[in-house]
Amino acid sequence: MTEVFIYDHVRTPRGRGKKDGSLHEVPSVRLAAKTLEAIRDRNGLDTKTVDDIIMGCVDPVMDAGAVIPKAAAFEAGYSTHVPGIQISRFCASGLDAVNLAAGKISQGADDIVISGGVESMSRVGLGMSGGAWFMDPSVNFPAYFMPQGVSADLIATKYGFSRDDVDAYAVESQKRAANAWEKGYFKNSVIPVTDQNGLTILAHDEHMRPGTDMQALASLNPSFQMPGEMGGFEAVGIQAHPEVERINYVHHAGNSSGIVDGAAAVLLGSKAGGETMGLKPRGRIKAFANIGSDPALMLTGPVDVTEKLLKRTGMQLSDIDLFELNEAFAAVVLRYMQAFDISHDRMNVNGGAIAMGHPLGATGAMILGTVLDELERRDLNTALVTLCIGAGMGTATVIERV
Repeated sequence: MTEVFIYDHVRTPRGRGKKDGSLHEVPSVRLAAKTLEAIRDRNGLDTKTVDDIIMGCVDPVMDAGAVIPKAAAFEAGYSTHVPGIQISRFCASGLDAVNLAAGKISQGADDIVISGGVESMSRVGLGMSGGAWFMDPSVNFPAYFMPQGVSADLIATKYGFSRDDVDAYAVESQKRAANAWEKGYFKNSVIPVTDQNGLTILAHDEHMRPGTDMQALASLNPSFQMPGEMGGFEAVGIQAHPEVERINYVHHAGNSSGIVDGAAAVLLGSKAGGETMGLKPRGRIKAFANIGSDPALMLTGPVDVTEKLLKRTGMQLSDIDLFELNEAFAAVVLRYMQAFDISHDRMNVNGGAIAMGHPLGATGAMILGTVLDELERRDLNTALVTLCIGAGMGTATVIERV
């Protein structure tokens, strides 16, 4: 099969996903278009050569509806020959967009594809697209449906993570993200979002709280105790996992991923595609996989999909230099490190979504780009990128530096 190379990647800053967030005035299509413009301009790309644009978008309705990557291509002034498609696998949508593009290229169907994702959570609220998973009893009963935060607390309880454990992880995420920004680790990948007059709206991740400490987090009440206890979801979790007598509620806004706006784009191509663009590759997509996992725990899919991917590739954990796991909730990452006995100095080394936020459809592409930059900075070779997913799934991708 044809090798698939990563030629470039960009992302917008993450804006607070509220009406007072800096990116609230910017529609989803414009956020996506900004990344397409940057990929084109940075690489001198003739857009007639682009075979497809694939973008993740978890709630493709309202501003984000109507095949947003095609709309973004119009907005960005791309050739009308370029098609577009949007996909959703909940939180892994941006990474699955990369994987789908890689699959098409590897089979010889395409030579140049731009993948990525977008989510404007301040404009299109979480869950606005609806769905049978949480609305239809014939679906959510066998799925042990519960809010993801209750599942995160179930994970923390089952695997022994205390409130101090998850809070300490959150404090470290904030410190690492602040350090990465201070040292300029993101400067070559984060593009400022500007208005129609060219004035900068946002150039820096807006959700960060670098001064966060254990004392500040200790003052926050658990976010998911009421739906767990009063809403009956704790009983659902215990029904699925009767070894748990009661759930210990440890997650809150400070140790869970932030709601933000943002977009990302990754330029992928074959060797021939790269030669057409006159570019040298920066990375290679080595392998990827998806899996379904325990629907009640819901967020342990990264463990399962990593096991599947390593088995398929014949790789060992020791072959991976860096790991990037979306920080949906602190317990998700703690469980992953516990399951594989991975040191924190190889995991999310520049912080993650607890500090910087999680723009659902874009995050997977964002963290793939982040870890590629870090491989280059540290002169390392291989990274594994993975995300937990609603309804109990996991997606993972192994990339190699070129």
